[in-house]
Amino acid sequence: MNFEVLETGGLVPVPLGSRESRTAMAFRALIVEKVSDSEVSSVISTLTDDQLPEGNVTVAIEYSTVNYKDGLCLRPNNGLVRQYPHVPGIDFAGTVETSTDDRYRRGDKVVLTGWRVGESHWGGFSQKARVNADWLVPLPVGLTTRQAMAIGTAGLAAILAVLALEDHGLQPQDGEVLVTGAAGGVGSIATAALVGAGYDVAAVTGRPEAGDYLKSLGASRIVPRGDIDTAIKKPMESESWAGCVDAVGGEMLARVIGQLKYGASVAAVGLAGGAALPASLIPFLLRGVNLLGIDSVTQPYENRLKAWRRLATDLPLEKLDALIHPATLEEVSDLGEQILKGQIRGRVVVDVNA
Repeated sequence: MNFEVLETGGLVPVPLGSRESRTAMAFRALIVEKVSDSEVSSVISTLTDDQLPEGNVTVAIEYSTVNYKDGLCLRPNNGLVRQYPHVPGIDFAGTVETSTDDRYRRGDKVVLTGWRVGESHWGGFSQKARVNADWLVPLPVGLTTRQAMAIGTAGLAAILAVLALEDHGLQPQDGEVLVTGAAGGVGSIATAALVGAGYDVAAVTGRPEAGDYLKSLGASRIVPRGDIDTAIKKPMESESWAGCVDAVGGEMLARVIGQLKYGASVAAVGLAGGAALPASLIPFLLRGVNLLGIDSVTQPYENRLKAWRRLATDLPLEKLDALIHPATLEEVSDLGEQILKGQIRGRVVVDVNA
């Protein structure tokens, strides 16, 4: 079903292919509507520019992605979306169409991740978006908009984690770096970026079939999830890891903390395994280890620029194709459910114009 935009600001269904829908169409977007307290519906709709939210830059979107948060935003009672109708999509990349901010001009290529876009502000599952210029960064030289979305929020979080580990002293000669949840979006980018920077990576996954994929990204060793996902009574084990990018949290993170080398750090970027941390203070007191929290939503502009430049220069871009699961707007709702169930490997890249 399609939608026509009314002068009152509402949406009315129009059969696909009808003369009215073709006349009214300005651009397509995935609209989520609240049906009841326990139900939402998702439809591809046609909108016009005057339906976009406030902002000083309008972007013609080329690509978006499907992230865990997007899957949540497509469900009822998700705790993220406060107002309906809503356009999800926490990432997008495209070309500036109009701007009243001096930093951006028509034709500039830009990337957006975070800032609660796709949650409290209409997001990237659309052919257009209007946003605050402060939320954008210029597309780094050497990246296409498609490659930028193969990286997306997941890649930004991953490289911020790597930078934080390096800021706390991590160097390639220190030994193996562990990546948990390695077959997911964050873990895939973290693995490829660490390998590209010269690190020896041990990749944790609960999917044996993902082993060849992770080795294609450069992982030197595959660690079965069952070997490390349960906390034990001993507060410390043998020193194994020079550092860790952790996308899982919970008992796995607690276990990793007890296996870090003296003075090593773990950068926490996710909680797929739970928000609780049943860890002991002993490794912090006796080994001087560090737990580093990584936020990718409201990172300051300069930090984002540094992270994107590092991605453009150090990430082996030829490996991005192995990460990409191509998709269209019509497939987003189904993919949102799949990513919540842990069934997506790598990065979903949505061509909003396909």
